[in-house]
Amino acid sequence: MNDTNEIIKTYGNRLYSAAFLVSRNPEDAEDAVQEALIRYWQSDKEFESEEHKKAWLLRVTINLAKSTRRSFWNRNRLSIEDYMETLEFEEPQDRELMEAVMALPENLRVVTHLHYYEGYKVKEIADMLNVPENTVKTRLLKSRKELKEKLKEGWQDEE
Repeated sequence: MNDTNEIIKTYGNRLYSAAFLVSRNPEDAEDAVQEALIRYWQSDKEFESEEHKKAWLLRVTINLAKSTRRSFWNRNRLSIEDYMETLEFEEPQDRELMEAVMALPENLRVVTHLHYYEGYKVKEIADMLNVPENTVKTRLLKSRKELKEKLKEGWQDEE
């Protein structure tokens, strides 16, 4: 049972963030995290390291969030705009950045989160998402370009 609390304490917020970026719904993100944790506890998988365990949990959580997003029940949910209104940010630019990241297509959102918020290297992300490294590099490049444009537009509107 001690392992349960430690896993949640160590990885809970990271798993939720990754799931939310994919599902764009807080309840679906929570469900994906819970299901990933259940699969972890039910598995007999031996992990090479803590990093391997974290990567496995993130991969499973992201895949579950993707499945939920494609489901029939996902059609009648709270919009991302409505949900954003319920969040509190320390700085106004934090809200702008979150909105800009959330506006990215899913494939760009996921690699952006894993690289910039979780600190994974391109190769690690490629392994986690089962895509070529060049695909990850391309997605990160597109993500940066789109974020730069979107955030630049916001700054120009304020002038």
